[in-house]
Amino acid sequence: MSFRFTKQPRNEPSFSFTAPHPADLEDQLQAITDMAHEILRLVDDLRRQTGTPNSR
Repeated sequence: MSFRFTKQPRNEPSFSFTAPHPADLEDQLQAITDMAHEILRLVDDLRRQTGTPNSR
């Protein structure tokens, strides 16, 4: 799997993924999504422990 970042009009970053098989790509994207959710959960836990306001 590989990915690259590109500059889009209006300076909005974009990226694309490539993988040998579409199913592999879906599995990789799901793993990334799962990790992102876990990171957000851990950040939320840490904010609660330290009393930092949640800015969401």
